[in-house]
Amino acid sequence: MIEVNSQKIQVEGKLLRIARLGAEKFLFLDAPEPIIESLRKSQSRVDIFTFIQNASETQPKYKYPLEWDNLAVLRISTFNYWWNEQIGFKARNKAKQAEKNGVQIRELTFSKDLARGIWEIYNESPIRQGRRFPHYGKDYETVYRESATYPEHSVYVGAFLDSKLIGFIRLLMSADRSHAGLLNIVSLLEYRDKSPMNALISYAVRYCADHKIPYLTYSSFSYGKRQKDSLSDFKKRNGFLRIDVPRYYVPLTLLGWAAFRLGLHKKLLDRIPEPVIVKYRELRSGWYARTMRSCNKSS
Repeated sequence: MIEVNSQKIQVEGKLLRIARLGAEKFLFLDAPEPIIESLRKSQSRVDIFTFIQNASETQPKYKYPLEWDNLAVLRISTFNYWWNEQIGFKARNKAKQAEKNGVQIRELTFSKDLARGIWEIYNESPIRQGRRFPHYGKDYETVYRESATYPEHSVYVGAFLDSKLIGFIRLLMSADRSHAGLLNIVSLLEYRDKSPMNALISYAVRYCADHKIPYLTYSSFSYGKRQKDSLSDFKKRNGFLRIDVPRYYVPLTLLGWAAFRLGLHKKLLDRIPEPVIVKYRELRSGWYARTMRSCNKSS
């Protein structure tokens, strides 16, 4: 991670170095040109800089090379409209069940105790939604450091059962308060029957409605060539829709230009035919399921 013009920029890759906002899909650039110019002059080599437009601007507004990406977006007017018109019966019922089950939702100040609770949630299971969970195995210091970023933009909300943190969200606000993003939303699998995730989504919508924030984003609606999975179903039930937005690629070096023209800026999985990817996911999910059963029997 590097800092450019007061923006945190994440740089990935060794041979081909691609940069993007550290909180991409949650924070957006109003003026990309100063960032691009600073990256051109940076001592840290960057071959391609990529960024996306926000959900309220779906028509291309820049002349850089682009491809289409997507966001999971909830347009918010009032909480009651979301509750009565935008979400499905199942999501509404689960949010009600959470309250009946004794789940309490509280806005929190970031602290060592909160970071400890987040760390415990992250390290409950290595597998979530049939995939490897990227935060599993991180030590407390790493979780604290990552959770403390963007303090001026962050709102932390916890789901508690008695005094135990069983889930949390981190809302990331744009500078002009026109967008909020669910940067983190996760709960303990042990308590998923208490529906803390639905209660947390409900609180986030109410927060945005009360603060006149018209857009709530939940990262991507679909990833790569995968058009539907359990996570996208959860987003849809809670009123989130797929919004296609331009993603720009700005080559900054000769290597960047060549890589972009050859399609090397795309992830390997995006270049593999969809039937092969589907079979791979089935095998991966089966392997993870067997691994989890073995772990549960030995514990």
